[in-house]
Amino acid sequence: MSEENQETVLEIKNLCKEYKMYKRKKDRLLEIILPHYQKHSTFTALQDFNLELKKGEILGILGRNGAGKSTLLKMITGVVVPTSGEINMKGKISSLLELGTAFNPELTGYENIYQHGQIMGLTKEKVKEKEKEIIEFADIGEHLYQPVKTYSSGMFARLAFACAINVDPDILIVDEVLSVGDMAFQLKCFKKFEQFKKKGKTILFVTHSISDVLNNCNRAIILQSGKKIFDGDVKAGVEEYKKLITKMRESDGTAGKNKITKEVLNSIDEKAEWKEHFTVNPDMTVYGNNEANVYDYGIFDKDNQPLPIVDNNEETHIKLKVQFNTDVENPFVSITIKDFHGKEMCGNNTNFMGIETGICKAEEEYIFDFEQKLRLAPGKYTLSVSCNRFDENGELIVMNRNYDALIFEVTSQRKMVGCFDMDPTVEFRKIERG
Repeated sequence: MSEENQETVLEIKNLCKEYKMYKRKKDRLLEIILPHYQKHSTFTALQDFNLELKKGEILGILGRNGAGKSTLLKMITGVVVPTSGEINMKGKISSLLELGTAFNPELTGYENIYQHGQIMGLTKEKVKEKEKEIIEFADIGEHLYQPVKTYSSGMFARLAFACAINVDPDILIVDEVLSVGDMAFQLKCFKKFEQFKKKGKTILFVTHSISDVLNNCNRAIILQSGKKIFDGDVKAGVEEYKKLITKMRESDGTAGKNKITKEVLNSIDEKAEWKEHFTVNPDMTVYGNNEANVYDYGIFDKDNQPLPIVDNNEETHIKLKVQFNTDVENPFVSITIKDFHGKEMCGNNTNFMGIETGICKAEEEYIFDFEQKLRLAPGKYTLSVSCNRFDENGELIVMNRNYDALIFEVTSQRKMVGCFDMDPTVEFRKIERG
């Protein structure tokens, strides 16, 4: 169906949401009692927002925390009232946003299935038709007949998701909830999501996983400080978002290159802090004898631009800055990448690679640069870095180790199976039989 003939199912005009901010709790009460008493400031969460969404479009909404994504979704679903503007919709809407808000904790899960359905506008007979499907999807066993207040957070999310996803909406709103529960349940969630896509449903999709946007959406918008700054093609939107989160939106790309394995640190650009462009893990584990200090690190592209989000098909440079506090002979540095379950996915060090570093003297600083493609599966990972040496008996001495220091994301524009992309070259030919 051509875009000109597609039906508009969601139209938003000049939407704005402002919140009153108070320094003291009593100021809020005084403003209510005294009409002329004004002690609040105003925070604009969303302003001048316009959007027209066609039937069958899958819209990915990108933006950093506080950009206005959740505020937008809450206004569309009616949870929050706009300060000004219009929202016009056609058809039934279901939200996988704030799952379980319609649940009564005193009722059993079974009773809440019917309560949720009625709130969604379904008749008792229609809920009865969906009952078996909801129960099988949630798969919480006999807990279904116990009060919801006794549920674990996982069981609560499973039942809430099952109720929300099985009302057959025309517009589906998804906000970071396709990863609830265990892996088996997550698989069911994504299969259900795929069914909605195939049925031509209109979907608004909010996630911090860029790979999910690339793989699921046919249009993207970016929000920044409550304003829409991009609306268009998904791949172009993702590239723009990468620039935004690395604080390089206006960069001219003239940062210097560094491909030398071991180099004395002496340039202005290299003395800038790299870590500020990344998510540093506040719970990292740091230890060592302090003979050296790995004090800065990051992941960069071939033009030396920071890469907190890495495409697994692009060349990357994992770089470390090391300062030595004493003379050290043949130190070696290591990098290790782990998934969010703590499993080591890959790693290497200069000793394994046969690189002689010589004598590094006290107060000298060096850059170590590991160049490679990170052929990992899409997802979030941690980077660990360290600087070590061997003593005269061949025992490993840890001078400085930073476990799970940086958090970064890997994306892929190609489908794959497993932990890493094999990136094969495939040939096929017909067998000719005499």
